[in-house]
Amino acid sequence: MKRAFKTLMLGGALTAAVALGAAAPTMAQTLQPGAIQMMQPAPSLNLSAYGEVKAAPDMATISFGVQTEAATAQEAMRDNAARMTQVMAALRRAGIAERDVQTSGLNLSAQYDYVQNEPPKLRGYQAVNRVTVTINDLSKVGTTADAVVAAGVNQIDGISFGLKDPSAAEDRARQLAVRALQAKAQLYAQALNVQLAGIRNLSEGGGYSPAPPQLFAVRAMAMESRDSTPVAAGELTVRVDITGVYDIAR
Repeated sequence: MKRAFKTLMLGGALTAAVALGAAAPTMAQTLQPGAIQMMQPAPSLNLSAYGEVKAAPDMATISFGVQTEAATAQEAMRDNAARMTQVMAALRRAGIAERDVQTSGLNLSAQYDYVQNEPPKLRGYQAVNRVTVTINDLSKVGTTADAVVAAGVNQIDGISFGLKDPSAAEDRARQLAVRALQAKAQLYAQALNVQLAGIRNLSEGGGYSPAPPQLFAVRAMAMESRDSTPVAAGELTVRVDITGVYDIAR
């Protein structure tokens, strides 16, 4: 019985060896150089480019506010509301539609006087009401600013210029970006002495965004003055960035 057990074990080992021997050619076929090459990713070029166009703005946005101070919170808010009502009337007289006027901030805060080694002393209250106005006729920007200052505005936060419909400028920038990307890909292919097989992937970034607000100083205007504050709209830059992956022919 003891000898038979050893024979069976030996037979099992021989069977395993035969099985491994049978699997060896299969593993060798799997690791052939041609098969390994097929598993490697195709060589490619990962490039980026951009297109940029200039466009004249056709709209402007001005942010301004009315700030008032009084001994009590109620007085500060009441005075502020009265002056802001005059400002809204001035906007209507300037031809600004109600849909183009939006309240952007309303704040009431206590004001204190600080003296060293003494507790803060309440001086009164400050109310601030800010609005953002969209002006669709650039010839009215200066006169509108002067009108609201005359009506009671004592804070102007900034002015920005934009495009009502930037799609045409964006499409032109896209075309220029693609041309630049194609030219760059051809240049790299010639330098590397390879042939391009086609583009695998294309992604876009950037696009139109309104110019950030710029500080806008408005002079104190005498009621009898006939000159309006000069405003220069300049040009806007619309830029589109793209990234493309080109396959290289084997």
